[in-house]
Amino acid sequence: MTVHEPNLGNRVRVCNRARYVVTSLTEGSAEHIYDTLYCARGQTERLIKRHKAQLASDRTSCRSANANQMRLILHTAVYWLMWRIQQEIPKTAALATAEFATLRLRLLKVAARVIETSSRIHLAFASACPDAGVFKAIATILRPAPT
Repeated sequence: MTVHEPNLGNRVRVCNRARYVVTSLTEGSAEHIYDTLYCARGQTERLIKRHKAQLASDRTSCRSANANQMRLILHTAVYWLMWRIQQEIPKTAALATAEFATLRLRLLKVAARVIETSSRIHLAFASACPDAGVFKAIATILRPAPT
């Protein structure tokens, strides 16, 4: 085993804790191992935690394995949709750093009048809806290209 002490610059000063990487890898610097392997693993764990906590994807209470698998597939599709919506929120909007649960409450669970014509779907929000502009911006960005 090799013990590396990565030079983390400002990150060590902020949290005031030393980081040590213990590994059997002989190739690569400590910074590279920490940044590309260790931090990537933490990011993956945070994404799984968000998938389970924000979308309740850990509820596989059906007796059938096929039903549970279908439920997880649907939760993954919802996760992808929510992630895509989160990526398209204008960075200046208050919702730019919001969690999935907040996005669901502020953008998806809203009352609107739906007017459907042969070529368009119009949404009429209440005049007091604070996020109507953000909703319009996201819908414009995610709109399919005309064929």
